[in-house]
Amino acid sequence: MLGALLEKESTTPEYYPMSLNALVNACNQKSNRHPVVSYDEETVTRALEMLKSKRFAATILGGGRVAKYAQRFSETLNMGRRELALMCTLMLRGQQTLGELRDRSDRMHHFEDLSEVESCLHHLHERGMATKLERRPGQKESRYAHLLSGPVAAEDFGETESFAGPQGDRLTILEAEVAELRAQVRALQDKLDSVM
Repeated sequence: MLGALLEKESTTPEYYPMSLNALVNACNQKSNRHPVVSYDEETVTRALEMLKSKRFAATILGGGRVAKYAQRFSETLNMGRRELALMCTLMLRGQQTLGELRDRSDRMHHFEDLSEVESCLHHLHERGMATKLERRPGQKESRYAHLLSGPVAAEDFGETESFAGPQGDRLTILEAEVAELRAQVRALQDKLDSVM
């Protein structure tokens, strides 16, 4: 959800900040997402509360009747456009190579070359926000992942290109369900931590 807020702020500023309905639609977008998710309003609302408690999101009260939401991730962590573009792409698209990150981040920030992407990822790594994963057998290049949800391994996400046909559809649905369950567990853990 944080990735969706970052993406829409950059790519469709005329519709930003976002209403709850627009944010649900952005989270459940089918294109340019891995894994594809299917969140309901309750799930998004709980996640918004968690993000607000970490000062990564805020409710914007304006002249309209509908509350709107905006990211505060960049301000809270003092991040520049390059870093935000890479973090957003990693959040929305999963583990990726340098080339994939450069291409897929282009709408938010244009990287001149792969060394600029790598340098920015190194800076994110130093801040504990991203990591370079070991290459799996059959892979030509290393992949990178964000660490906002905790440590990851290369096995946590499959190759999106290899998921084709009915088997891929089932896997995509299962991944979405697992992602939703993880978000629910994190929300419950945050509630327990705040009570204790």
